[in-house]
Amino acid sequence: MSFRDTLKELQENMSDLRIIHYSCQNLSDSNENYSPRITSIAALHVERSIMHSFSIHLVAEEEKVDRDNIECEYDRLEGEMLDRFYRFVSENPNARWLHWNMSNINYGFETLSHRYRVLMGKEAPKIADSRRYNISTLILKKYGKDCVDHPRMINLMELNGGKPRDMLTGQEEVEAFKAKEYIKLHNSTMAKAYWFQNIFWLLLKNKILTQRSNWKEKVNRITESTPAKVLSFIAVLYTISQLAYIGYQHLPLPLSDLLRSEAAAAE
Repeated sequence: MSFRDTLKELQENMSDLRIIHYSCQNLSDSNENYSPRITSIAALHVERSIMHSFSIHLVAEEEKVDRDNIECEYDRLEGEMLDRFYRFVSENPNARWLHWNMSNINYGFETLSHRYRVLMGKEAPKIADSRRYNISTLILKKYGKDCVDHPRMINLMELNGGKPRDMLTGQEEVEAFKAKEYIKLHNSTMAKAYWFQNIFWLLLKNKILTQRSNWKEKVNRITESTPAKVLSFIAVLYTISQLAYIGYQHLPLPLSDLLRSEAAAAE
C-alpha cells in the first residue's frame, strides 16, 4: 500500500486508531529468561487522547504485593499484566495499532504474544498484520530514508519540540528496572506514546522537521505552499483568457460581413 493510501486509511478510521508502546527488561542476553520481561504497556487512543496502561507495579499494588517482594513474583505479575492487556485487545477488535518499530520477535507484537504464551500457557489474541502501522516507516516514506540520523527517534524529538520530560532512553530504562523504579519506567512508556501521537499529527499536517528531505518532498512542499498556489491560480486564469481570445478570433463572420467580403472580392 502506498504512503497516501495508508494515510487515507488511517484518517478514515481515526475512531479505532490507537498507539501502542511498551518497556521491557533488556534486549541483551543478560536477562534471567531467554526473552526480556515486559514491564509496562501503553495504549493511547489517538483521537480522544485516552490512555489505557498496564504495568507490573500496578498489578502488584492491587494484589497487595509488597514492593520488596515484587521481584519474587515477577512471573505471576507479568502474566497477569499481559492477560489484562490482551483482554483489552479482545474488547477492541476493530482497533488499528500505530507503533514505533515493533516489528519482530526482538521487540514487537510477537514479543508480547511470546511472553504471554510462556507465562500463561495459552495463545494471545491475534493482532493482524494489516492492522499494524509503523510510524517510523511512514515518516521515512514521506521524507526519505536519510531524512534524519540515527537514533532517529531521539533526533526527531530534538528537532520537533524536544525530548519529553519523563522519557528514558533504552539504557536508562534498563537501569530503572534494575533499580526497581517501576513508576519511572511506566511514565517513560506513556511519555513516548504521547510523543508518537504528536509526531503522527505533524505527519498528517506535513509539518515534521527533519535534518534532510528528499527532492520529491521538497517539490511537494514548494507546490503546496501559499505563494505557489496563488501563482498556479493566476496561471490558470491566464490560460483560460488566452484560450477564450483564440476562440473568439476563429468565430465565423456575421452574414452581412460575409456578403461585404464576397462583394469586395468580386470587384
